[in-house]
Amino acid sequence: MSDRPITGNLTSQPHDHVEQHRHIGVGMPASSVGRVKLALVGNPNVGKSLIFNDMSGLYVDVSNYPGTTVEVSRGQYRSYDIFDTPGVYGISSFSDEEAVTRDCVLEADIVLNVVDSVHLERDLFLTQQLIDMGKKVAVLLNFTDELDRKGIEIDAKLLSSYLGVPVLQTSAITKQGFDRIESVVADARKGEQDPSLHGRLHTMLTRTGSEAEAVLVLEGDEVVAQRHGIPAGMDREALYIERRNRVNLIINAVLTEKQPRARFAMMFGRWAVNPWTGVPILAGVLYLIYLFVGTLVAQDLVEFLEVKLGNELWEPWIRGVVAAVVPAGSWLSTVLVGEFGVLTMTITYLLFLLLPLVTAFYLALALMEDSGYLPRLATMVDRSLHGVGLNGRAVIPLILGFGCVTMATITTRLLETTREKRIATAILQFAIPCSAQLAVVAALLTGAGFEAMLIYTATIFGVFVAIGTVLHRVLPGETSPLLIDLPPMRMPRPDNIIRKTAFRSYYFMKEATPWFFAGALAVGILQVTGLLSVWQDILAPFTTGWLQLPREAATAFVMGMVRRDFGAAGLYDLSLTPDQIVVALVTITLFVPCIASLMVMLKERGTKEATIVWLATWVGAFVVGGLLSQMLI
Repeated sequence: MSDRPITGNLTSQPHDHVEQHRHIGVGMPASSVGRVKLALVGNPNVGKSLIFNDMSGLYVDVSNYPGTTVEVSRGQYRSYDIFDTPGVYGISSFSDEEAVTRDCVLEADIVLNVVDSVHLERDLFLTQQLIDMGKKVAVLLNFTDELDRKGIEIDAKLLSSYLGVPVLQTSAITKQGFDRIESVVADARKGEQDPSLHGRLHTMLTRTGSEAEAVLVLEGDEVVAQRHGIPAGMDREALYIERRNRVNLIINAVLTEKQPRARFAMMFGRWAVNPWTGVPILAGVLYLIYLFVGTLVAQDLVEFLEVKLGNELWEPWIRGVVAAVVPAGSWLSTVLVGEFGVLTMTITYLLFLLLPLVTAFYLALALMEDSGYLPRLATMVDRSLHGVGLNGRAVIPLILGFGCVTMATITTRLLETTREKRIATAILQFAIPCSAQLAVVAALLTGAGFEAMLIYTATIFGVFVAIGTVLHRVLPGETSPLLIDLPPMRMPRPDNIIRKTAFRSYYFMKEATPWFFAGALAVGILQVTGLLSVWQDILAPFTTGWLQLPREAATAFVMGMVRRDFGAAGLYDLSLTPDQIVVALVTITLFVPCIASLMVMLKERGTKEATIVWLATWVGAFVVGGLLSQMLI
C-alpha cells in the first residue's frame, strides 16, 4: 500500500486570526448542556455512515458545514452528540473534506475511529495521527466478517496494546459488535503517542494551547498556523515517514495472512484498473449508466410522468381549483398556474421530472459505491482529465450531464476542491447537452446529413476542451491528485442501497424545492410584466444578423432558458438549411442553462459564480455560433 501523500494543495481559506493560547472552534454545532461531542472519523468506504445511522437512529440533522458545500450529519446517541465526518485519509487542510474533518476533530471530546479491517495497513495511518494529536480515541475494526474470505487474521487485543486505546471488532453489515459500542466509547482514552513527537510538542503547546493543533502546526498545516499567527512547521515529511514506519511495525505484529484464494471479485477489481481490460469495462459501465439514468429514467419514465401525471392530470386539476378563487387571465393566475406557474410548472418539475432523476442518480451512485467500482472508474480516467484541470472523480458529473445537467451539477460535490467544482460546473453548463436536448439534436442532425453531425460534434468537443484548458490555466491552484481508496469488489447489499438512495434523495429535494419555487416565481413575474417579450426583441437582431437565422429562432432561445429541450424543439418548425441547422444547434447547446440547472447552480456555487457562468454562456453561445455562421453560411 502506498503511504499517505505528503504534498498537496491548500484549498481551504484561512480563518481570521484569533487570540493565542486557546483552542479554536470554527463552526461545529454546539452540543447541548451536559452532552459530549463524539466524532466518527475514518477513511472513505469504511462503513462509517452505517454505524452512524445505527447509533443515531432516525433523528439526524444533515447540513452543509459553515463556509463549505461539504455535508456533515449530526445525531444523538445516549449522552453523546455524534457527528459523521467526511471520509479522509488524514487530518489536514488539503481539501474541503479534510478541512471539515479537521475542525470537527479539534472540537470533539472523543473520536470514534472506524477502520476497514481488510485494509488495516492503510487505515491505521489516520488512527495513529489521531492518537498523536492527543485525542481520546476508540477504534472500531469494521468488516471483520470479510477477514476469513480474504484469508486475514487480526489480533485485536495486541493491536489495542500497541495503540493504547480500546479496539472493538465489528461488522456494519451484520451489526456484529454493535451492542458493545457504548462501552468502548466510554473507555476511549489517549493512546501511545510517538515518543519523538512528544518532546517537540512542549514548545508548540505554549503557542497553540491545544495538543491537537500543535501537531497540525508541526506537520505544516498553514490554516491552523495562521489562526494562531505563527509560521507552519516544516516537519511534515519526517513526521509522516515516522508514523508510517510505526504503522508498518504494528501491522507486522498483529496481522497474519492466510493462504489467499482466487476469487472473481478480486480478479474483476484488478481488471477494472488495468488499461487493457479497464477501458472496455469502463465503456460498458458508462453505457449502462447512460441507458438507466439518461434513457430509461430521463426520457422514458420522465416523459410518462411529466406528460401523463403532470401535464394531463395535475396541471388541469390545479388550474380548476385556482380558477374558482382567482379570475382566469389575471396576473396572479398567470403567476400561479400559467405556463411557468408556481403551482403548475414547478410542481411538475419537482415531482415528475427532478425527483425520478435524483432518485435514479443516487441509486446508480450507491450501486457503484457499494460494489467498489466507483473509485476504479475515477482511476481509469484520471490522467486524461488532468489536461482540463480535473481529476478522475469528475468523470461522474461529466457522464451524468448527458442524462441531466441539473443532476450532474449536484454531483460536482464529489470533487475535492472549489477550483475543480468551478471547472466542472462551467463545462457542464457550456458544453454538455442533456439527454432530452440530445434527442432533439440527434433528430435534426440526422436530417441535415453526416457532415453537419461531424461539424456539430467537433465544435462542441472543441468548446469542452477549450473551456477546461482556459480555466485550468486561469484559476489559481493546481489539479489535486486523485487520493482515492480502492475497496474490495463485492455485491451491493439491497438494504444499504435503498437507505443511501432514500436519504440522499430526500435531503436533496428538501434543499432544492425552495429554489425551484423562487425561479418559477421570477419567470412568471417576467412574463406578466412583459419583460419576457423584451428578451425576444433584444435577441432578434443577433439571431438574424450575426447567426443568420430566421427571426423566429429568437423564440427558441427564450424557451431554452426554461428548458433546454424546449429550445431545441422550437427549431423543428423552422425552415433551415443544413448549415443553419448546425449553427442553431451549436448555439442552443452552448446557450444558458435551463431554469432547473440555474437554480441548482445558484445553490451549489453561490449567486456570484452562478451569475458569471450564466452571463458567460450567453456570450459564448452567440460568439461561437456567430463565428460558425460566418464560416458556413
